[in-house]
Amino acid sequence: MKFQIPRDVILKALQQLSGVVERRQTLPVLGNILVKSEDNKITLAATDLEVELIVDLECMVEETGETTIPARKWLDICRNLPDDATITITGNTDKAILQAGRSRFTLSTLPATEFPLIEEINSQTRYQISQTVLKDIFDATHFSMAQQDVRYYLNGLMMEMTSTLLRSVATDGHRLAMKDVPLAIELNEESRQVIVPRKGIQELLRLLADSDEEVQVVVGSSHIRLTMNGMTFTSKLIDGRFPDYERVMPEGGNNIVVAEKESLRQTLVRVAILSNEKYRGIRMILGTNTLLVMAHNPEQEEAEDELKVEYTGDEFEIGFNANYLLDAINAVKSDQVQVVLKDSNSSCVIKASNDDSSSYVVMPMRL
Repeated sequence: MKFQIPRDVILKALQQLSGVVERRQTLPVLGNILVKSEDNKITLAATDLEVELIVDLECMVEETGETTIPARKWLDICRNLPDDATITITGNTDKAILQAGRSRFTLSTLPATEFPLIEEINSQTRYQISQTVLKDIFDATHFSMAQQDVRYYLNGLMMEMTSTLLRSVATDGHRLAMKDVPLAIELNEESRQVIVPRKGIQELLRLLADSDEEVQVVVGSSHIRLTMNGMTFTSKLIDGRFPDYERVMPEGGNNIVVAEKESLRQTLVRVAILSNEKYRGIRMILGTNTLLVMAHNPEQEEAEDELKVEYTGDEFEIGFNANYLLDAINAVKSDQVQVVLKDSNSSCVIKASNDDSSSYVVMPMRL
């Protein structure tokens, strides 16, 4: 195997691939990147057995072949070469030689036959969506995924598909985020739910660009595969049943607060400074066109701030985790935010004043 490639081209690809490579591997070959050189192109692949990324690059190939090269060392070498360098890579089953100008590096390799690639997906569902829209869907909901919860099906993002709608939902049991996008989807059943694991979502947020370029999405029985800009990303799906999220959506909330998003955000940030560091609890007291936000901590310190809002409902007070409220408010894409409340014991719903496509549910706290 032998090929030449500009340093900036290979560096970008290695940076994309490095996110998939785990620092601690169960198999030594998982710390390597698979390299295949073919006619006028090379194919690079990385996997941790849960997610896989394949990148195709055009370049000058002198000899075809394949091997696997240590990912971190290869990335570090390319990072530290001059910007305008052209790298020549020669490889076989046990050694790879990287040359650029007067620099020469010899790396140990492992056979390509040991590298575990995910097989073809028997597609049951497919659709096309722009990178920008897909990134917006993940941005709007990913922060509500659970982290290392024993309820493993919460450690990911649920994607629900019908023939006309793509919906993403994430919850950690204390809050829930939901985003809808109208979309034509090819599927052979009325609706379908799949759960993409946390790492898959995090990698996609890194890889997706703010671009109108289309992403081809194929969903199989146990994997989801996305193809875009010469990249193919595959993730395992979580084998579990997502909770009936529609049951936790509050109904009948007739106490509606409308506030300037930035003013409300700044008020919550200021008051939360003196909240309990572990529970982050704040108290909200609602009165006619006013919202009083209060917090205290075990050191007997207190904070309060009053904000003018549009509100004509009943006077009452309710407690929340400030971080959960802030995550939801930050995700709202409008200048005004609407908070819908039923009573002091019920969850609130946060959404944009002029857009029902996203909803955020936050459970109350006892303070």
